[in-house]
Amino acid sequence: MLARKKMFFTPEEYLNMEEAAAYKSEYYNGEIFAMAGGTSDHSLVAVSLTVELGQQLKGKPCRLYNSDMRLYIKQGGLFTYPDIMVVCGKIEFMANRKDTLANPLLIVEVLSDSTRAYDRGEKFNFYKTLPTLQEYILVECETARVERYQRAGEKWTVETYEGLDAIVPLESIDCQVVLKMIYDKVSWVD
Repeated sequence: MLARKKMFFTPEEYLNMEEAAAYKSEYYNGEIFAMAGGTSDHSLVAVSLTVELGQQLKGKPCRLYNSDMRLYIKQGGLFTYPDIMVVCGKIEFMANRKDTLANPLLIVEVLSDSTRAYDRGEKFNFYKTLPTLQEYILVECETARVERYQRAGEKWTVETYEGLDAIVPLESIDCQVVLKMIYDKVSWVD
């Protein structure tokens, strides 16, 4: 049996390939990982939340980004595409880039079966190393449930919001989200 040769890529090689790629990939520790596509409900939830936050952030010194914007986590060497990021104040990009953020205040991930464990575990551990990150939001797309992680000094607290009438406060950006608004038109809501 032939041994499979491990491909190693530098961050620069990854970024060059990503510019020409027809699909998005994550990068970590020299390896490139293709990102899975989402379901209809995943897309609806992400878009609805983006629209809702966009309305509430009008007139505030904050910028809202969808999953087209890449995030660089220097401490872990991870490049990834969160579903939603918010930057307030000055935007910091990776050196010599205008397509790779480095200073989100808030990150949102819409969960799926294939990413749930990673988003809650290893990926969150990477996100925690971002000194600017104040809130991390995990949104289920198959039920009305949101987990809100908030930085409290060196620790993180978590609150869970369930049901379509629940309201999630996003203190870092002075917004709030009614779950009924972000789950509008998903397949399981009557």
